Amino acid sequence: MRRTKIIATLGPATDKGGMLERLFDAGVDVFRLNYSHQTQGHHEQRIIRLRELSLQRKRAVGVIADLQGPKIRIEHFADGKVQLKEGASFTIDTELSVNAGDEKHVGVSYKNLPRDVRAGNTLLIDDGRIVLRVKAIHHHAVECEVIAGGELSDNKGINLQGGGLTADALTTKDSNDLEHAVRIGADFIAISFPRRADDIHKARAMLKALDGRASIIAKIERAEALDDIEAIIEASDAIMIARGDLGVEIGDAGLPPVQKRLIQLARSRDRAVITATQMMQSMIEHQMPTRAEVFDVANAVLDGTDAVMLSGETSIGKYPEMAVLAMSRICEETEKQRSIRVSDHRINQRFEEIDEAIAMSTMYAANHIGAKAIAALTETGSTCLWMSRISSGIPIFAFTRHETTRRRVSLYRGVYPIKFDITHTDPLAVNREIIDELMARKIVNKGDYVIITKGDLRGRKGGTNNMKIIRAGESTEHDI
Repeated sequence: MRRTKIIATLGPATDKGGMLERLFDAGVDVFRLNYSHQTQGHHEQRIIRLRELSLQRKRAVGVIADLQGPKIRIEHFADGKVQLKEGASFTIDTELSVNAGDEKHVGVSYKNLPRDVRAGNTLLIDDGRIVLRVKAIHHHAVECEVIAGGELSDNKGINLQGGGLTADALTTKDSNDLEHAVRIGADFIAISFPRRADDIHKARAMLKALDGRASIIAKIERAEALDDIEAIIEASDAIMIARGDLGVEIGDAGLPPVQKRLIQLARSRDRAVITATQMMQSMIEHQMPTRAEVFDVANAVLDGTDAVMLSGETSIGKYPEMAVLAMSRICEETEKQRSIRVSDHRINQRFEEIDEAIAMSTMYAANHIGAKAIAALTETGSTCLWMSRISSGIPIFAFTRHETTRRRVSLYRGVYPIKFDITHTDPLAVNREIIDELMARKIVNKGDYVIITKGDLRGRKGGTNNMKIIRAGESTEHDI
């Protein structure tokens, strides 16, 4: 069973006949709606179809609503594109008409740009393909020298090397899209370009005001976010390492150590973590990944990421299903490495909650007795999240009556949701029914050890307070 989860972005390529079904059957765990593209209506139709598939296939999948964030882009050129020459002057003018760009100047959607930059700063356009050095700031214009030129077309993104653009993480469009995402039942809300923990707190307050229950994902893509990263992680339910803009702002050589650090920080704070951007980029056009992409996915798995994400590969690519299958093969093969099945996670720390202590004790016992499976009766999925922070090859099954919880745990590494309503089950028969379910799914066989966690008070949030070790097919139980 593949432990690392796969996220696929929906788009025009997945709207084609039968493709969504094929991605679902290929094993995608979470689907992403990118609110930077297409309309709310497109996204609503996609989530409706996903929910239908979940019912038909009897498998829960999560849905991420990824908000656009501040749009910091150049405007349009009169002829659609220009050729910038190194050493030439080029001005970004906030008052220039939207379609009046040429080889000398272009408009910009972000009107505070002249206030945020200084002479000597470096501006990076189109993921760093065009490099401009700021020469002077005028009232409404930023005069630059072209350091690295080339072809430049409409609507390309702008980054300030080292970070420092002050645009708010949540725009008016994001507020509208957040409300829509809550209404259609998205399981996760991804906040783009947060600079500090306050941006996440603001998003959570907005979500609460809408009576939303979605988990919040902080997309780490600004250099200054790294200065407040621990607080951002604490404020979030999960983080996404969005390596596109982040790599532009901190430099490509800085990305690998930062990625490793972010994965470690998120796991140490019991948060889920997604590694994203250009993981299988070549498969937008080709049927096989490059060897470098294979290593990229494998390294993220080795580092402990919960999920790896496909963007353009599935949303606009020629081979969405093949990209998912290739990524799945890489994850499964990498997970065979013994080095990622051992852990010293929080071994020297105190546990503040009983259910957290049960989760940690369960993983210790499971890893040392060779349990075949762990079954966690859960209301919110928190116990499963804590368990999944311990590196292990043992699958964790989230038995829960709540559809929202089943979809939420679909993001967690090594956790698999199973529909189970404990409130309608005789307490004395619970263990037997769980074992019967696992044996019917051919997950365990007679004689295998299974560890079950549950609470004395059925159906109560945060009530996990006991653990049982059971040998499948036998009546002997050992309480711990």
